[in-house]
Amino acid sequence: MNYKAESLNRLAFSLKFGDRPCRIYGTDCAEYLLLQMTDEHELQHMDNEISAIAQGSAHSFLFAAVPVKNWNDELSPWKSPAVWGKESFGGNAAGTLRFLTEQAIPTLKQQFALPENVRIILGGYSLAGLFALWTSTQTALFSGVAAASPSVWFPGWMEFEQQHPIQAQCIYLSLHSRLAERGIDCTLEWNNGGHFKDADLRTARAFRWAMEDMR
Repeated sequence: MNYKAESLNRLAFSLKFGDRPCRIYGTDCAEYLLLQMTDEHELQHMDNEISAIAQGSAHSFLFAAVPVKNWNDELSPWKSPAVWGKESFGGNAAGTLRFLTEQAIPTLKQQFALPENVRIILGGYSLAGLFALWTSTQTALFSGVAAASPSVWFPGWMEFEQQHPIQAQCIYLSLHSRLAERGIDCTLEWNNGGHFKDADLRTARAFRWAMEDMR
């Protein structure tokens, strides 16, 4: 199988988990399973992100873009009043994690003949990046976390993170460095531009680094 970016783009198709039509890229029997919680805006740029992940990478991977209906509810680890704008946070991240562990991941493993011990990397941008970090405090299932510009401003997060150990092997952050201070395999990258600049490319770099770091 040729894992060049143009080949991966042609392999994109939709696979439904319950009422979630996920976009899938890649091939079966892959070395890595990459998962990203996404919204409609991110899906418009997903082909670019996949191309950037594959660029220069020798690793085979299966990538699943999992849509999120209510960003503030499904990705927030606990309830919180609105911080930006008027929409509060529902604190339903635990339900989203159950969906991944009980439905999405087992189905992907079975349908694409992934190894039982396939390395799983969970990533995302902004609040989805925070969700990826939070999941790594709840389970050791994810070998790596690719958190691009994660919303570590979320009320109570810094205190929570200090008290709950990260269980992933490696963490990519494009924002802060406190994990490195505690001896976790972690890279920190500062990016030029505002929060929403080149989100697809920043997330791609996060996934690519995580795969390379676990070699």
